[in-house]
Amino acid sequence: MKQPVRDSQKKPAAKAKRKTRDEINTEARDRKRDKKHRGHASGSRANPVAAAKKNGESAKEKDPRIGSKTPVALGAAAAQPAKKAKPVKKAEEKKPRLTPEEELAKLENDERLDALLDRLENGDTLKAEEQAWLDQTLDRIDTLMEQLGIALDDEVEDEEAEEDMYRLLKGGN
Repeated sequence: MKQPVRDSQKKPAAKAKRKTRDEINTEARDRKRDKKHRGHASGSRANPVAAAKKNGESAKEKDPRIGSKTPVALGAAAAQPAKKAKPVKKAEEKKPRLTPEEELAKLENDERLDALLDRLENGDTLKAEEQAWLDQTLDRIDTLMEQLGIALDDEVEDEEAEEDMYRLLKGGN
């Protein structure tokens, strides 16, 4: 077997050139000069106009040194904090609370409820949204009728029908 050939023709890696003392000193002076020029310009705290000129809105910019313009109550009225009027939304006005009788009458005269009940009687199928509304409305009608003490006439009719049948079977008078 042959021995691997040594790469004698490759040159050794060149060492990094060392900087002289003068070069190191000039670099240090440059860094120090750059550090001095950091930060805000002199007088920028007292004259904030320079910052506004960058945006191009010097006249429209509000002066940060001027405080609030809201009036301050002096004297006896100062003890009570000023109440700010909240904007009233027309959509959220309080609806007058209906009595159970009024609410029941309103629900019984509802056109949408009548239309949906007619569709059910005809054998049509309702959408899930319509069915949910119908169930909710009918439940509300039941609770209102319970509150008012109104009983469904179905029970009374059943009792009367039983009595009529009993009379017929006995030989009815």
